[in-house]
Amino acid sequence: MKKRFLPVVSIVITCLCPLFLFTACNNNSSEKNATPAIASAKKDTPVEEKKVEPVKKRPPIINITDTVSTKMRVLCLKDSAANFERISLKLGNIYGVKLAAILKKTGMKTAGQPMAWYNTQKAPYYFEAGIPVEKKAGKLPSNAFIKEIGTDSVTVAHFYGPYDLLPEAYDALKEMMKDRKKKAKQKMYEIYVSDPMDKDGKPKDPYKVQTDVVFTWK
Repeated sequence: MKKRFLPVVSIVITCLCPLFLFTACNNNSSEKNATPAIASAKKDTPVEEKKVEPVKKRPPIINITDTVSTKMRVLCLKDSAANFERISLKLGNIYGVKLAAILKKTGMKTAGQPMAWYNTQKAPYYFEAGIPVEKKAGKLPSNAFIKEIGTDSVTVAHFYGPYDLLPEAYDALKEMMKDRKKKAKQKMYEIYVSDPMDKDGKPKDPYKVQTDVVFTWK
């Protein structure tokens, strides 16, 4: 299937989902005192990878509902990935290291699940990744910024399945909005609702892990 508004993770790294790595943000008190360096976003460099034979999967579960988004302040960083497989690695570093360091330094508290927006549909992939926070506190690094989400009418695709099938949620939303003659008010974004790892650190059944794709319309 053609990848459109590509998902943030691939099946190769189900065990390394950004949401799992994000738990580091809530455990800073047990980490070493040294704060990881915050590097500016720069173009990713492709690396040679071994070809993996595709694995047949059953269709994902996609439940679509209409609702209203809540106001949020999202602490974000911009980055890029040279190819589809590297997106998850970049996100893991953003959530588990870079944003965790900013939260620790500024004292800001998280107020929701990790999120991401995609600015390109083909390689190299440029994206913004963030974590909702209660309020802005302290001076942010030059490469970090706050994205505001307002109270808007939204249609949400609740997706359950392997992450490399996530484009199907985007396609379903776009088709539904086209039939309703609704136009996008902003870029669609993803919210990583469920932790893909169980309490023992083992990958869960991907069809029991939830990712929301949000379409804000006017």
